[in-house]
Amino acid sequence: MAAPVLHIRSLDIRPVLVPLRRQVVTASGQVDKAPMILIDLQTKEGVTGVSYIFLPNRLAVKPAAELLRNMLSLIEGAELAPQAIERHLQKKFLLLGGTGITTAAIAGIDMAAWDALGKAAGLSLARLWGGETKRVLAYNSTGLGLMGAKRTAREAEDLLEFGFKHMKLRLGYPTLEEDLAVTRAVKKAIGPGIALMCDFNQCLSTAEALRRGNALDGEGLYWIEEPTRADDYAGNAAIARELKTLVQIGENFWSTQDMQKALDANACDLAMPDPMKIGGATAWLRCAALAEARGVPISSHLFPEFSAHLLATAPTAHFLEFVDWANPLLQQPFAVKDGHMIVPDRPGSGMVWNEAVVKKLLI
Repeated sequence: MAAPVLHIRSLDIRPVLVPLRRQVVTASGQVDKAPMILIDLQTKEGVTGVSYIFLPNRLAVKPAAELLRNMLSLIEGAELAPQAIERHLQKKFLLLGGTGITTAAIAGIDMAAWDALGKAAGLSLARLWGGETKRVLAYNSTGLGLMGAKRTAREAEDLLEFGFKHMKLRLGYPTLEEDLAVTRAVKKAIGPGIALMCDFNQCLSTAEALRRGNALDGEGLYWIEEPTRADDYAGNAAIARELKTLVQIGENFWSTQDMQKALDANACDLAMPDPMKIGGATAWLRCAALAEARGVPISSHLFPEFSAHLLATAPTAHFLEFVDWANPLLQQPFAVKDGHMIVPDRPGSGMVWNEAVVKKLLI
């Protein structure tokens, strides 16, 4: 039976501040509470699609929420066709450029629209996109910030919960010696059977990234992520050419075109577009097609509730980045077992807000 045609009626926009179970300390700063904006896209036919966006800086929440509310005037009454809506919104905001809260807002609407379509069809997003409901390989990224060798090693043991065999470490200490000491302490704590990635969060110059990367080549890391500025494709290409360890970038691609430029420049061995920064599920699926054409393994960045469905459809699917930041907001957090996220076979994304908790966490 064909799913009903839906039309957009309203957007309910709710900013929240969610305490993290483990604080994240990177070269860019410390995050102990996650500023998010919950999006409820309501249709005239009574189906509501939900999504959220995450804004690391709380100062961006108010303007992003206001922008989302204002965007309703551009799509109110329109048929709920995510690809057409995405093209329409991108065209309207073309002169502002394709980065920042504009793209984040478009992405939030896009993901909520897909969620509504999945619910109307009675299909999980993975099935709606032609994939299957299955387990998706994940790595634990809920901690291991810049906390020094001893504290980081202790936390690494905690990250083995749910049977994880892969986890990610933040690096970018003032000296190479500290980076090496922390890496070795964590490797010793977790043992030889666990793979360890590292993330510099763009904090190094190309020259320093080469120096530290060469030193880390002998430490058995699975990948080195964002060693220098994400948009310095030439610099990242030089790093990827010289290092033995795989280079991962992509969370700061702000469009499908950004990923195309990075691949054309051979700026990375692996790619990991972020569902929000890339512009939503519609744009992420285009990136998956680019990755397939180049034979590049594609991972997700954050947003595991949508990323699990996206990776279940991606031909070169690699890793899901597991964070549990949205779990307190959900009636039924997604299950993780043996280091895999279980893609729920529920209509849409499978997210349902725990309204009692949401009410307490409203900004």
